[in-house]
Amino acid sequence: MKKSHVWVWVVFTCFLFTLILVSPWSTDCEAKQYRIGISTIATHPALDTARKGFLDQMAEEGFKDGENVKYNMANAEGDMTLAASIAQKFVSQKVDLILAITTPIVQASAAAVKGTDIPVVFSCVTDPVAAGVVKSWGKPGGQVTGASDWADVAHQAGLIKQVLPNVKRVGTIFNAGEANSRVQVAELKKAAPGLGIDEVVEANVATTADVMLTARSLVGRVDAIWFPTDNVVVSALEALVKVCEDNKIPLFGSDTNQVERGVIASSGINFYDVGRESAKMAARILKGASPADIPVSKGKMTDLYVNPSAAKRMGVTIPQVVMTKATKVIDK
Repeated sequence: MKKSHVWVWVVFTCFLFTLILVSPWSTDCEAKQYRIGISTIATHPALDTARKGFLDQMAEEGFKDGENVKYNMANAEGDMTLAASIAQKFVSQKVDLILAITTPIVQASAAAVKGTDIPVVFSCVTDPVAAGVVKSWGKPGGQVTGASDWADVAHQAGLIKQVLPNVKRVGTIFNAGEANSRVQVAELKKAAPGLGIDEVVEANVATTADVMLTARSLVGRVDAIWFPTDNVVVSALEALVKVCEDNKIPLFGSDTNQVERGVIASSGINFYDVGRESAKMAARILKGASPADIPVSKGKMTDLYVNPSAAKRMGVTIPQVVMTKATKVIDK
């Protein structure tokens, strides 16, 4: 009987040990299924490239779509009411993190997550301090941090001067309702005097339908046009390009993706890398870090794209000194 009791005890102990190994509290349990909401203001190449960079880097960080993370992607298509609704939907779904692409989207997301513990990581936001979503670049101090697409506007204005040495009046088209656009235009006006540009002529648009008419209003008033990474203008870029081609007004952009769509030239950051930086931050947060302590990153001005054919259609020739510096020549 005693030997029988011993065997019963051994079997019982093994059974308990097995339960512990397969229990949901085991350290070897299946990984959590994370839910990430991704929202963008519109569809255009720069934003799409940043999103791809985010998704690729997240996979490298160990967050694989369909395995341990599920993405819910949404596009506001330029509608701020819809942007707010998307952010609220993500909050109601209790996602683990929101990726907010562009300034209007991060503003909507930051407002929506107040009173919750949902972190927000942004991508392609020019000045998050001016947008009111972080306290400072080095110490965000809240639920929001991310990767900025801040570009050196003075460097971009210098490119205009290299292509057009005699330029005196530069027009700029932008939506004054976008904080990112206001910041960039202010930087252009600050840089202009030091480059010998006498005047920056501002033209405001509220919707994509305004872009062509507003561009026409600059005909005869400016020597060239430059525009910021403005979501309204970029969404209607083809209309702006047409006005410039029809009236021989050289058009310069604020990110390299715009050159493929008919802009003469632009120096800028790599948006794929901006997306990757956002993913690195998101991965840290999902692993326990606080967005309040993760500094906002700035992209590096590494690229120069030129489009000689677009320049010809607008009545100018890109100097050889600029051509030799180009990291990519788009001739179409």
